[in-house]
Amino acid sequence: MKAKDLVERSTEDLSALKASMVKDLFSYRMKNYTDQLEDSSLLGKTRRDIARIETILRARVASKGEKP
Repeated sequence: MKAKDLVERSTEDLSALKASMVKDLFSYRMKNYTDQLEDSSLLGKTRRDIARIETILRARVASKGEKP
């Protein structure tokens, strides 16, 4: 996912997307452990996407002057 696409989304949508991706990451980890995951690069891609979302959310909180 591109950061440009993520910036255009609302804060609520980003929070929901992050929760969904965390669940997906857990699923990928379990599948990788049992050798059922065909594309192991999904682990890294999902972790990076979660980090992008968290960065955008923190930047929005910082711009409002609020605590996270």
